[in-house]
Amino acid sequence: MTPAERVLWGALRMRRRGVRFRRQHVIAGLIVDFYAPQIGLVIEVDGAVHDVQIAEDMARTTVLEALGLTVVRFRNGEILDDLDIVIDRLDTTIDAMRTAPPSSRP
Repeated sequence: MTPAERVLWGALRMRRRGVRFRRQHVIAGLIVDFYAPQIGLVIEVDGAVHDVQIAEDMARTTVLEALGLTVVRFRNGEILDDLDIVIDRLDTTIDAMRTAPPSSRP
């Protein structure tokens, strides 16, 4: 795991909002950084290499969303420089996913 992934994992493994995350999980042949199967949330942590693989990242996101999953991406710098904002955004996303009508949930 990268340093940013380790920092985020430290926050996620405390079960954000009661949701359990898995790390380095395989979905449809893709390895995602973090996955919460209970609510269908995928978290990807993007470093500098992602600046040159934009098309590949978009294709991955399309595959995952086609499976009914929600994909959230964070840059390494966001996690390392302001983890509180990242966690707030995740908490808001988790809360929204839990309150969405069943027909709009994965």
